[in-house]
Parts: sequence; structure tokens; C-alpha cells
Amino acid sequence: MNSTAIRSGHAGFIAAMLAALTLGLGAATQAQAASHSGAAKDIVDTAVAAGSFKTLAAALTAADLVGALKGAGPFTVFAPTDEAFAKLPAGTLDDLLKPENKEKLKGILLYHVVSGKIMAADIKGSAKPKTLQGATLDVVASGGGVTVNGARVVSADVAASNGVIHVIDAVVLPPK
Repeated sequence: MNSTAIRSGHAGFIAAMLAALTLGLGAATQAQAASHSGAAKDIVDTAVAAGSFKTLAAALTAADLVGALKGAGPFTVFAPTDEAFAKLPAGTLDDLLKPENKEKLKGILLYHVVSGKIMAADIKGSAKPKTLQGATLDVVASGGGVTVNGARVVSADVAASNGVIHVIDAVVLPPK
């Protein structure tokens, strides 16, 4: 089954989640503004509301991780955009979304999640937070911004009721 079929199969799931949102948020900054006004959604709903995480939402569904990221947390999620997933080598996403690769997909997704709430201001120089996958990330703050294993943070501190999202421009892969 290819990623287009997976995305199509999850289109109803994503549409239902979007329909349930009363704010109709279209960007990460709007999601962040809504959370500051007391209308905070959990990490999954905040990401879906932003509109640029359809691939991530489909992958979370395929890996059975939606429920976990709707949990109490707090979590810090380094969330790759749809464009970040599109940068993967041809066929990679299709392969990861196959049912027989569920555990591998789950490991990659959990490599983007850290237990606890890490705000951008908490990073001074560099940090190596341990992910829910078990390995650590290399987070570096410099004058040019923040990177996570070389992926650039393009939007930081998007608040959610159970943690925070930092939007990244690449999918980061755990060490072998």
C-alpha cells in the first residue's frame, strides 16, 4: 500500500478531527495564539489544526501512537512538516507505512518525542535530551537558531495542553 493510499485512508480520520475543531486554525502560530487564550488542544489536535502535519498524523495513526500523544504528558514533540516528510528518499515513506514496518515507524516517531516540556528558552548552547525511543537528540541553540540533529526548528514553543511542539524542517532518524 503506498503513502497516497494510506493518506487517503486516513483522510476521513483527519477530516473528522478538523471538523471537530471549533477554531479552524490554519497555522502553527494561530494554534499557539489559541493555546495562550485558554483554548489549548492536546499535541495531536494542535498539530492537526496547524494544517501542515497531515503526513505526521497519518504516520501516528499507522503506528498506533495517537492515543499516547493525547495522554497527560507533558511531552515535547519535534514535529516534521509535510514538506519534511517529502524530503525523505523516494519510497521511504511508502515503505515505513506498511503494516509490517509498524515497529520501525513507531521507533522513528518516538525519536521525535521527549518526556517533559522543553521550551526554546530552556536550551542554552546544546542539550542531549533522551527520546521516548531511547536514544538522545542533539539539540543546539546558536545565533542562527535551534537545530535538532541538524534539522532546523522553524517554529518553536507551540503550546498544547499536554506539552509543546517545535516544528522542524526534516525528519530525524534514530541511530542504528
